[in-house]
Amino acid sequence: MKDEDSMAADSAERPWGSWHTIDEAAGYKVKRIHVKPGQRLSYQTHEHRSEHWVVIFGIATCVVEGETIVAGPGHSIDVSQGAAHRITNQHAEELVIIEVQRGAYTGEDDIKRLEDDYGREDCGCDEDHGDGVVPIIEHARA
Repeated sequence: MKDEDSMAADSAERPWGSWHTIDEAAGYKVKRIHVKPGQRLSYQTHEHRSEHWVVIFGIATCVVEGETIVAGPGHSIDVSQGAAHRITNQHAEELVIIEVQRGAYTGEDDIKRLEDDYGREDCGCDEDHGDGVVPIIEHARA
């Protein structure tokens, strides 16, 4: 378990917004994701985890395995392990989502980008929902 000081270091600003780790332990990680108006994250997959998104503020336009889902505050979306997915904010207000990751490994390097607006490619580096800037995050593989 992490203490409050190290937990605060698990966040990053990105061109599309930011992400912040709220909690993590063996088998799960919880993040708060902020998406700026008109921005979207990579269309991506994860080999080792599933994700559950709950919209807190704004309207999320999500694509999961090619299906578009629009969700507002209080609504949720499930993303199965290995499913291609993306979060988009097509509206004028900030989008805030709580993301619960579940799986044997929730490390920041479990990402395969299929499409990306910022020209990023898979590098196997320590990043997630990012712009190629690698945050300094200490984590151990289970």
